[in-house]
Order: sequence, then structure tokens, then C-alpha cells
Amino acid sequence: MTQKALAEAVGVSRQTMNAIEQGDYNPTIRLCRAICKVLGKTLDELFGEEDE
Repeated sequence: MTQKALAEAVGVSRQTMNAIEQGDYNPTIRLCRAICKVLGKTLDELFGEEDE
């Protein structure tokens, strides 16, 4: 899925989606949940910290 398609699905700009991916923007919990719903992932799967 492209940034543009995901952004449109959750109601934000592509630039906002890019900033989230780059770690330059912390989305609200509402936006996080919307992203998870569209991608079929849980909050932990999508935003959880990676084990080292």
C-alpha cells in the first residue's frame, strides 16, 4: 500500500504519513488505531518496540 493510499484511507495527508514513518511526527492514538484497522494489524505489531 502506498503512503498516499493509506493517508487517504485514514484521512491525513501523504506528508503526515511520511513524517510518521520517518519518526518526525507522533500520531494520536485515534490515528494509530485507524492505521492499524486499515492495515489489519494490532497497535503492538505496528508501533511496538522491536526486540534486540
